Amino acid sequence: MSGTVANPEGITNPPIDDLLEKVESKYALVVYAAKRARQINTYNLEIAEGMFSTPGPLIDSDPEDKALGIALREIDQGVLNLKEHDDSSQD
Repeated sequence: MSGTVANPEGITNPPIDDLLEKVESKYALVVYAAKRARQINTYNLEIAEGMFSTPGPLIDSDPEDKALGIALREIDQGVLNLKEHDDSSQD
């Protein structure tokens, strides 16, 4: 099997099935991971500019790790708390 990796990292590790046990739906997982990945990207840009207002990765990561992969591993390890958002309370 040419081109395969024994222990893949990133989008295939952690497995999607494991991640879906931690959120209410696959749509919630997508939104949750995307928002967190954007925060991590913003943090990386702020480091380059010498500013620190956005939380960085909450798990050990390498500089070459993708923000989405880091976000998915954070969700898998339970270091983030997903909070429901109620749109009906805003008027």
